[in-house]
Amino acid sequence: MSGYLWKATARNVNRALRERLAKEKILDSWALLCYLEQEPGFEKVVELFEKAVRLSEPLLMCMVNWGEVYYQVAKRFGEKKAREIEPLIESFPVSLVDADKNLTRETARIKATKPMAYADCFAVALARLKKAELYTGDPEFKAVEKEIIIICV
Repeated sequence: MSGYLWKATARNVNRALRERLAKEKILDSWALLCYLEQEPGFEKVVELFEKAVRLSEPLLMCMVNWGEVYYQVAKRFGEKKAREIEPLIESFPVSLVDADKNLTRETARIKATKPMAYADCFAVALARLKKAELYTGDPEFKAVEKEIIIICV
């Protein structure tokens, strides 16, 4: 095997290994709304979706944050539009996580100590429990930037 080919193969293996070792990724409602409305930063969400598909590793989103997306669409564009985007969202490489007792308790702990919206606290709690990266663009998350990894879209 030539040196060049070996180095190229090693780079590919290293990149694949780094991707495999990457933390789980959590989407906040802000990131999904950014994508749906094609606001600045939506390209980063597209990259996340493509990587999730390539690696067969869906992104995670708390059901409460999904509800936040639904109500925001319904509020801005009407209930009909919210119902229309529901199957679209279901086609994304995103697994919804139910708000069980453990997640809700962690959320309550965060809400008790941080000046954040309750729904945002669910995304933070999920990121904490999963030791995952949280993707958002909401400046409110600065309150927890020293506690979890926040990636701004």
